[in-house]
Amino acid sequence: MTDTINKVCVIGAGVMGAGIAAQVANAGVPVLLLDIVPKDGGDRDAIAKGAVAKMLKTEPAPFMSPAAARLVETGNIEDHLDKAAECDWIVEAVVERLDIKQALYARLEELKRSGTAVSSNTSTIPLGHLLEGRSEQFRQDFLITHFFNPPRYMRLIEIVTSDHTDAGVAAKVEQFVDHRMGKRIVRAKDTPGFIANRIGTYWLAVAINAAMDQGLTVEEADQIGGRPMGVPKTGIFGLIDLVGIDLMPLLAKSLSSTLPEGDAYFDTIRPLPLVDRMIAEGFTGRKGKGGFYRLDRKPDGTKAKQAIDLKTGEYRAEKKPERLPARAEKDLAALVATPGKVGDYAWAILGPVLSYAAGMVGEAADDVVAIDDAMKLGYNWKFGPFELIDRLGPGKLAERLRAEGKPVPALLETAGDRPFYRVVDGKRQYLTIGGDYEDVVRAEGVLLLEDIKLRSEPLLKNGSAAAWDVGDGVVAFEFTGKMNALDEQVLTLLQKTIALVKSQYKALVIYNEGSNFSAGANLGLAMFAVNIAAWGEVDKLVVAGQQAYKALKYAPFPVVAAPAGMALGGGCEILLHADAIQAHAESYIGLVETGVGLVPGWGGNGELIDRLAKSPKMPKGPMPAVMKAFETISTAQVSRSAALAKDLGYLRKDDGITMNRDRLLADAKQKALSLVEGYQPPEKPVFRLPGAAGRVAFSGAVADFAKKGVATPYDVVVAGRLANIVTGGEADIIDEVSEDQLLKLERAAFMESVKDARTQARVEHMLETGKPLRN
Repeated sequence: MTDTINKVCVIGAGVMGAGIAAQVANAGVPVLLLDIVPKDGGDRDAIAKGAVAKMLKTEPAPFMSPAAARLVETGNIEDHLDKAAECDWIVEAVVERLDIKQALYARLEELKRSGTAVSSNTSTIPLGHLLEGRSEQFRQDFLITHFFNPPRYMRLIEIVTSDHTDAGVAAKVEQFVDHRMGKRIVRAKDTPGFIANRIGTYWLAVAINAAMDQGLTVEEADQIGGRPMGVPKTGIFGLIDLVGIDLMPLLAKSLSSTLPEGDAYFDTIRPLPLVDRMIAEGFTGRKGKGGFYRLDRKPDGTKAKQAIDLKTGEYRAEKKPERLPARAEKDLAALVATPGKVGDYAWAILGPVLSYAAGMVGEAADDVVAIDDAMKLGYNWKFGPFELIDRLGPGKLAERLRAEGKPVPALLETAGDRPFYRVVDGKRQYLTIGGDYEDVVRAEGVLLLEDIKLRSEPLLKNGSAAAWDVGDGVVAFEFTGKMNALDEQVLTLLQKTIALVKSQYKALVIYNEGSNFSAGANLGLAMFAVNIAAWGEVDKLVVAGQQAYKALKYAPFPVVAAPAGMALGGGCEILLHADAIQAHAESYIGLVETGVGLVPGWGGNGELIDRLAKSPKMPKGPMPAVMKAFETISTAQVSRSAALAKDLGYLRKDDGITMNRDRLLADAKQKALSLVEGYQPPEKPVFRLPGAAGRVAFSGAVADFAKKGVATPYDVVVAGRLANIVTGGEADIIDEVSEDQLLKLERAAFMESVKDARTQARVEHMLETGKPLRN
């Protein structure tokens, strides 16, 4: 048995199997993807090949880059199953039929090596049933690895082992899915539906039934049962549309066939003629003709969003519900206490679902942490069930259940008025089944800022940023504003942090644990200044950004930027000024200023040109790097992954990529420490730019785009301002252009753009709608 996984075999090229294979390839590991031989056609590998081809066209993309797809070898089970013997891990993702799975295992047992892990991606079939008739060796090598769809983007993996499973085999798989595939492991017990689907399916069934019983519209149900409860903005019915309405009865059938008698889930099963009709007519959600919501296409080509009437089954125009009381939007107890349909519906969901989740501790999982993690990672809840209970008050929840004559789970009785989570001596603790508190333990090597905050105070802090000591002489600088937008306070604290690190620490990491690294400069504040014609304030912000980013770049210590999620505009520019980047694999990086009629103003133009010019892939001479930078910036290109950010030049060849979001800070810190010894700030770049000849070439290219209707009239104007920067302004091709000269060109072009009414219209439209204005 090898201790590492160097090649994986995935059997079953459906949506889940193909997605798992793609994520293995995203990790840089070769993968063999097999499926059955098709009944028709001459290509016996057509199903697996077709799955890969489809994924290359799918959005959101299963592959992080087209190059990853080349790591997938395709074949069929009849001709190529023997190749599984070459693999260190075999993942079964075939149809959810026990007889088919068992027949496959019998064949695998004859050919696989001892110690090669075999796992099933089943979501409903108990492990004990899967292993019926298998040898002891096969049992030792077997476990369940339940991924969530889509495998690239959903961070949860539920792992189920048996008493027979070899600890070394399980550890090998766990190491791989954690470090290489980027998953957070939740260990589940061998019970129907495991954790997330058991509770999640119950939650959705309860919510649908209650909405119909109480006469709510789908919009009202999604409003009440959505964001106030920490559920994604899709809400209840929007989520069902996303996952597929036809999946619900399949899950119900599977669960009801295996759940123990008396389980509360059976109380939710009832005839739903409307849902049956929708499925029969192809209204299965986003993958079908529509679902509870659909887009109605008008004869003139416009689209209008419609929602289904739960009483009549007819579609009508979407109706925005009345806004919830302000307190009910943020306070869960206030939401439940709101008189009328709001409070009634909120309680109709939370009462049964939180009670059901409390009954799963000891049955589906060992502790409350596993259940909370499963629901947060598998269903994108902001708060887990027990975190929601704490927000309501465990004692108050139990009291209301008793008052309504409903059973109170034993764990709620054990809790009494005590919370399920508390902080003691800087450590987060959870309540156990036995009534004691234990520390929440992270996986080995995980370092999270949220934990550091429990045991320490910030070194520096203001309303938009903070600096934290993360150990070993490294400081983490964190953005803290809405969308982690950048403003004068961020720039001011960054300068203070640079001074602090210079005098007392070794290195700096730019990092935060928000959903997005940074959406860029705070456009709302900028528009406020524009509306009162405070041009001096806008110019002051541009200068402050240029100075802060230069100070960061030339600081006498290493700086590592660690983005995750969106790093746009000024958020991208701060990455470009760092000595190195350690990016989460799901980093979406780009200089997007032209989309709102602006140009990068904090040094991004020169930094991107310099990176591209130094890339071994870039042809030499003054034009190639400038041309690539102009193309990338003028079209506001954003990388769809960290891997693709390397292709665009935002990341260098040696910049690191971390697959597991939980490990990003630790990896960035280690990278920063590796640069400390002998560190010297970078030399100032000197640019040779193409001058007027380059601008003529760019102007012609943009004019062609305008003729084709790709570029709008104002796009042409903005591109002209950008071209003036990247070609060096008045400089000629034989002149040397300094970094400071390029910054002056940026500043002038930015101020010219921000004073233009067309830019102001774009910014206002973006702030109001979140979408670009094509003027």
